[in-house]
Amino acid sequence: MNICILASGAGTNFEAILDSTDNGKLSSKVKLLITNKSDCGAVDIAKKNNIDYKYINRKDFPLLTSTEFSGIYLSVLKKYEIDFIVLCGYMQIIPDEIIAEYKNKIINIHPSLLPEFGGKGMYGMNVHKAVIASGAMVSGITIHFVSEDYDEGEIIFQEKCDVGEDDDEFSLREKVRELEHKYYSEVIKRFE
Repeated sequence: MNICILASGAGTNFEAILDSTDNGKLSSKVKLLITNKSDCGAVDIAKKNNIDYKYINRKDFPLLTSTEFSGIYLSVLKKYEIDFIVLCGYMQIIPDEIIAEYKNKIINIHPSLLPEFGGKGMYGMNVHKAVIASGAMVSGITIHFVSEDYDEGEIIFQEKCDVGEDDDEFSLREKVRELEHKYYSEVIKRFE
């Protein structure tokens, strides 16, 4: 299976997936990174691992229709013969045409137990801050299919972690990140 990673940040999940391909846990190949932030850590990881990367940002194409913009994505995905798309902290809306073309072949990892702490504005540290502020005793990860509705695609997998009295958003992020790195590749393997 040829995988395309979509990432906007540090790329820690991207790196964990590459580790899983390197050590044989995944037989798939990461062929491409698409990012909307040309200076993000994920680009450095792609360079270090000799993986092609493409910068595609909607803001750079204000005159294109949604369909025309989707065509840019689709042409790149087809060129690299991409079978499966994995979001790793990607901070841009996926065009509907891409979701339709890759139905049930795009997955995302969310740093909470959806449907709790999902939706617009709920990403990264915002999620962990909201979990701490709510007084929740558990958090975790949700891996789900990407749909047209933000954070509402069918849930594939969830795993919990405790939220301790002494936890803050930073310590909670580390607990959640451990789960992400442990389980994301295992879920990807189900689709190989």
